[in-house]
Formats: sequence, C-alpha cells, structure tokens
Amino acid sequence: MSCYFIAQITIHNPQKYKLYEEQFDIIFQNYNGKVIAVDDNPTILEGEWRHKRMVVIQFQDEEEAKRWYFSPEYQKIVKYRWEASQADIVLITSKE
Repeated sequence: MSCYFIAQITIHNPQKYKLYEEQFDIIFQNYNGKVIAVDDNPTILEGEWRHKRMVVIQFQDEEEAKRWYFSPEYQKIVKYRWEASQADIVLITSKE
C-alpha cells in the first residue's frame, strides 16, 4: 500500500531553508519515493490553512517513508528546515 508524506510548511528564513532544498534531491534520490506536489499557494476549499507551502511525497509503503525520514543523511539536513520553518507533517497510507 502506498504511503504519503504530507507536509504543511511556513518558511520564516528563506536563506536557511535554501540550504535544506539544495541538498534534498541528492539524498532523496536514494529512496523509493516520488515528489507528487509542492505548492506555495494551495487553493483552500474549506476551513483555515495555517501554512503557505504544501508538500506531498509518495512512497511504496510506510517502511520506506520512515527509512528515508530517519536516515542519517536526511537527519543531517532536516535541521536546516527545522531552523528555517514551522511544519505540520503526517504519514498516511492508502487503502489500495
């Protein structure tokens, strides 16, 4: 079953966030994931949306999503995102 990494992000330090973005693809290519969408201006249909950026990444399963997220390589760069932004992130699994 596919697993989706869904992040809502507000970037408050674009220069530091750029350090994260510059290294992301190099690390991400080593994992079985696909970036489905990155949108800095999502269309809100209902409710309130606290963040400006929305990111959706698909993985083959939750195990692979966690293998990427908790990898030593990703953990080295995620600190830049933590310092440069505020995020709400979840993993959801499809019912395929």
